[in-house]
Amino acid sequence: MNNEKGFTLIEMLIVLLVISVLLLITIPNVAKHNTNIQSKGCDGLVNMVQAQVTAYEIDHAKKPTMTDLVAANYLKPNQKCPNGNIIQISANGEVTASAPPSGE
Repeated sequence: MNNEKGFTLIEMLIVLLVISVLLLITIPNVAKHNTNIQSKGCDGLVNMVQAQVTAYEIDHAKKPTMTDLVAANYLKPNQKCPNGNIIQISANGEVTASAPPSGE
């Protein structure tokens, strides 16, 4: 019986306690940065759509609408930011992201 090797119950409980403390510290930090991460994703999408607008202007010599970009396969339909903002193109070709109307 003296040659049995393994972990005792106390050792297992200490490991579980350490893992629990690490999770309690980590999870709130990840949740806190979620909004920032979604904002960065939206900024990236706006930059990508702006590049597609420029490519369309070069190819067709006119300012596109979102419908034009989708019809010409420059974009996939229903492009939205990770945070729910809607991508819009102004008359002068500027791409912006704005919050959807409160009814949606």
